[in-house]
Formats: sequence, C-alpha cells, structure tokens
Amino acid sequence: MGLNKYFFDSYALIEMYKGNSNYAQYVQEDVTITIFNLAEIYYSILNGFSESVADIIHEKYKNNVSKISEKILKTAMKFRKENKKKNLSYADCIGYIYALKNNLVFLTGDKEFEGMKNVEFVK
Repeated sequence: MGLNKYFFDSYALIEMYKGNSNYAQYVQEDVTITIFNLAEIYYSILNGFSESVADIIHEKYKNNVSKISEKILKTAMKFRKENKKKNLSYADCIGYIYALKNNLVFLTGDKEFEGMKNVEFVK
C-alpha cells in the first residue's frame, strides 16, 4: 500500500463508480474515507442501482475507513456552522477537516468546495 495522497469525498467515489472519465486518473490511488462517507456512498448506490451493488461497494471500501477523533469531529462541526450558507453535509465537513489535519488533498466535485484551500475539484 502506497502513501495516501487523497481523501475521497463521497462525490468522487460515486463518480468513479459511475465511470466518469475525469476521475480515471484517481482509480489507482489509495482511498481514504470516513464511516460517514461509507454511509453516504452506500445510500447513494442503494438508491441509484441496487442493494447487491451497494453491498459490493461497501465491501470494497469498508477497510479504507479512517477513525475520526473528537477534535476533528468538533472542528468539522464548527467549520459547518461557519459555512452554513453553503449547506454542506456532516460527512463533507468531517472529511474536509480530516483531510486538512492529515495532509491529504480533499478530492471532490461538490461545487460548494470549488476554489477552497486544499481541494482538488473534479467535475
């Protein structure tokens, strides 16, 4: 396993699963997510595809889940409050702060993060 470079927002993993060619360059990268992203991905795949596909994706990424400290959790909720107008999800805020604190680039196509520090924005 190589050195992790990216934190994969749920958006990024879902787009990769859907075959978005703009994400092809990230397919070989080590994936880092939180349990909250795993839940978002499972829910999205469950709604867009099927339970069996969602289960396969869950199995694929369940070992890529990083533990979230209380400090990161609290910092993320403060970040969410400070950016209330952007209507960011809990999972997005936790992932973004986790990436910042762990020297990972936050990979997303979520328009609310476009132009923000430490974000690689891919549509």
